[in-house]
Amino acid sequence: MTDTAEMIHEDALPGHESALEPKPEWEPRYPGSGRLAGKVAMITGADSGIGRAVAALFAREGADIGILYLLEDDDAAETRRIVEAEGRRAIGIKADIGSRKLCERAIEQLVSEFGRLDILVNNAGEQHPDTDIRDITEEQLLRTFQTNIFGMFYMTQAALPHLGKGAAIVNCTSVTSYQGSKELLDYSSTKGAITAFTRSLSENLVEKGIRVNAVAPGPIWTPLNPCGGASDEKLKAFGKHTPMGRPGQPNEVAPAFLFLACEDASYMSGQVLHPNGGTIVNG
Repeated sequence: MTDTAEMIHEDALPGHESALEPKPEWEPRYPGSGRLAGKVAMITGADSGIGRAVAALFAREGADIGILYLLEDDDAAETRRIVEAEGRRAIGIKADIGSRKLCERAIEQLVSEFGRLDILVNNAGEQHPDTDIRDITEEQLLRTFQTNIFGMFYMTQAALPHLGKGAAIVNCTSVTSYQGSKELLDYSSTKGAITAFTRSLSENLVEKGIRVNAVAPGPIWTPLNPCGGASDEKLKAFGKHTPMGRPGQPNEVAPAFLFLACEDASYMSGQVLHPNGGTIVNG
């Protein structure tokens, strides 16, 4: 599968933020301090949700942004507007990260446009709820792994030749990596793989001066769940099981990505941060 038309898949996910009510909160909560001045970041799934909030915060901190997205042109255009409103440059790149060739093209396009790459944020993902493991089709299983973990390998492989000493990779795993999820068997399995990938890649790249860390959000209000990623029953109580009793907002997660991407975390690699509403996990 190497052609864009073959890889881009039409379904409800990841969903349009422009159609979501109430709207997720993406706007950074504080003025920038130049922590990413002169940097270039590629963010997968940056058109909406956590990815948009990360793009907005990174731009406020001085970075130019590659907005990699799947299908949602309107959302990607809005994220680009948000980045440019912060005085930074942005480029929208439409690609399915399930294709190694498309990941290579995306990185080439970004570097051609901005001349460098300093930060890779592997954020894009998909999930499909099933209460019975027998209902998970072979197609769904392959697709979930293709996007959620294979895509991180492909993006990292494509980005690595352009990442030098001081660069950072930040992966998005999940609280389900630590707790499991009875409705998200394939999704939570990929998130466990991402946690192990983060730790292993950190060991692999630390001598090159490239730090690799991850963020494991809890229930966050993004298009992913209401656009098909969660059952109606789960949506009714979304986030209420956390100690804080509510879902989180994307702009409550984005600062964790910023911390790991900038020099504030210069002595951290192979670690995971947990913006999850107070849920205690080991790891």
